[in-house]
Amino acid sequence: MAVLPVGTRRRLMKHPLGWVAAGFGAGFAPRAPGTVGSLAALLPWWFFLRDLSLPVYLAVLAVGFGVGVWASHWAIRETKIEDPSLVVWDEYVGMWIALLMLPAGWPWVLAAFVLFRAFDIAKPWPVGWADRKLHGGFGAMLDDALAGLWALGLLQLAAFLLR
Repeated sequence: MAVLPVGTRRRLMKHPLGWVAAGFGAGFAPRAPGTVGSLAALLPWWFFLRDLSLPVYLAVLAVGFGVGVWASHWAIRETKIEDPSLVVWDEYVGMWIALLMLPAGWPWVLAAFVLFRAFDIAKPWPVGWADRKLHGGFGAMLDDALAGLWALGLLQLAAFLLR
């Protein structure tokens, strides 16, 4: 993990796109910023997103992804690092995908978190392909969205089998 110069960190913190890219500060965690970002993503989900209708939830995901591409691209340009660890908005969107249509209960939320982190770290196909081949803000966002889709698929399968 590259250590950012103090001036770069300050510039990121002063710009709205830096705050979004860094997950409103979660990306500045000294250890495991991706995990911290994934945990931080649970707060807006719990208070605002979980009770939305499916069409509105999907619209929020689409807007969140688009804003994330923009903010991630800006942060990558500012830091001159292809995939800076402070960019965790992709974890927010990936977690929100994993949490889509989730059955009620904290065990499901915990399972979504664990599965999303596992797929984000292990990078099964096509997550690893996107991580290696796609760059910039779109690449930074897409691999986590795909990890979220893996987690979503497995959670929905488990929910179906447990009915």
